[in-house]
Amino acid sequence: MADAPAPKMIFVNLPVTDLPAAIAFYEAVGAVRNNDFADDSAQMISFSETIHAMLLTHERFAGFTPRKIPNAHETAQVLLCLSETSRDAVDATVDRALAAGGTEPNPKQDHGFMYGRNFADLDGHIWEVMWMDVAAAMAANQGETADA
Repeated sequence: MADAPAPKMIFVNLPVTDLPAAIAFYEAVGAVRNNDFADDSAQMISFSETIHAMLLTHERFAGFTPRKIPNAHETAQVLLCLSETSRDAVDATVDRALAAGGTEPNPKQDHGFMYGRNFADLDGHIWEVMWMDVAAAMAANQGETADA
């Protein structure tokens, strides 16, 4: 059996209209600041050792691409998803986001073996937060495959 590849890291670059407010929002949700990558136009936040976001002012973000920054309250280009360890952890994360000023734009999804909710941050970026019982999901998938 081949060795598993080393975990890859992801850095999501998010344009924000109010950097201090965005930092406070994500800290309330549970992210941690990494001040090694921060200045008055950017702040790195981390959800884990492998999941990070760069909160960038619109001016700083524009330095990376000539494309227009869409209004995330009106359009969606991506849906970001974070996993949690339990249903209760999903609820706790989303509830913290709502208490910090976020919104819940879509209804929760409950499929028994998988549960998810979502929140939109202050700039409208949508984050899905989900938990899945992997063994139950695989068993359900094998049952569907056998029925096909």
